[in-house]
Amino acid sequence: MSASRSVATADRVLQVLAELAKQGRALTAADLMEITSLARSTLYRQLARLKQWGFVSEIDGSYAPGPLSLQLALGFDLASNLVQVARPHMTALAKQSRESVGLIVPVNGQAVCLEMVESEQSLRCSFEKGRSVPLKTGASAGCLLAHLPAAQRHAMLARHYRHNSEEWHAAEQELQAIQRAGLAVSAGKVDAGVWGVSAPVLGAPGHAIAAVTLMAPLSRVQGREAALMKMTKVAAARMSRQLTQP
Repeated sequence: MSASRSVATADRVLQVLAELAKQGRALTAADLMEITSLARSTLYRQLARLKQWGFVSEIDGSYAPGPLSLQLALGFDLASNLVQVARPHMTALAKQSRESVGLIVPVNGQAVCLEMVESEQSLRCSFEKGRSVPLKTGASAGCLLAHLPAAQRHAMLARHYRHNSEEWHAAEQELQAIQRAGLAVSAGKVDAGVWGVSAPVLGAPGHAIAAVTLMAPLSRVQGREAALMKMTKVAAARMSRQLTQP
């Protein structure tokens, strides 16, 4: 097999595994064919390879991440410096605010939840660990986009808007406002009835490696917005300082 063909096969295997990971539910072969645009025979070859290695499990004709994928996730949790640094600050923020707190990272045009600390209140909001949404909508996505390097930000905007269109310029102005404020706020943009505020965790000066997002039911937020925004911004700044310490 040629090197180029080997790379193409590996890409298809990873494409199938990535889609299973980010959808957050079991998928049928028909679902995967629609999402990946792979031919049925090609898809089944990749699934067979992934099942053989334990990356995918099949139950009643539906496919989901397998036990080896779960082991990788556990290993990532244990090894990730970002998660290790962020978790104590997230726990403190959740306790102080009595709301849920997520750690969101940008991956291939998606905002992916890397870690979650749940509110202890019975009525709470949660962005499940591992869940992803397009890097376009909501406080987390806006915060991450606003603090990406300009070239990356413009490339992401080009996925959703025609370059130099009114929509493109409006989105760019909104992201510049988020960058100046140092946080992003949204209400009901991702999940109905949910208010969220996100602040960037900065690596290189001005560039976000993650966002800390506090989320709460809209019914519980009124009159607390300013306090929750300040708490979130302080927590993100503390994470940033710890991560960038020599």
